[in-house]
Amino acid sequence: MRPRIRRGAPGGEGSLQGIELAHHLIDVVVDHMGADVVLLDLTAQGAFTDYFVIASIDNERQMRAVVDALDEAARAAGEPLRSEGLAGTGWVLIEVGDVIVHLFSPDRRRYYDLEGLWSRAPELVHIQ
Repeated sequence: MRPRIRRGAPGGEGSLQGIELAHHLIDVVVDHMGADVVLLDLTAQGAFTDYFVIASIDNERQMRAVVDALDEAARAAGEPLRSEGLAGTGWVLIEVGDVIVHLFSPDRRRYYDLEGLWSRAPELVHIQ
């Protein structure tokens, strides 16, 4: 999948920004079999980031594949990627620009309930 490029965007000639970057990352997650994908808009919340992408991943192997694909997509879009967590723990956080992607095992997702915690944030996308 090739990223859509916005010329002259802040952060470099080839970088994706904001909502466009969030949608691109969602495409990557869905293409790699992420399930129950949600995009929350945190821009009005005064939060530390603009968007959360939250997805469920069925197993450790699949989670590693999604993390690798997101890393590749971030590089192609000219954005640095930072991550925390390990696939084997059932949770990986990936920060790309103003977007944070949370990949959870189904059990960890229910436990952390980010959608409930950030319930005031508008849900822009929900792919089941």
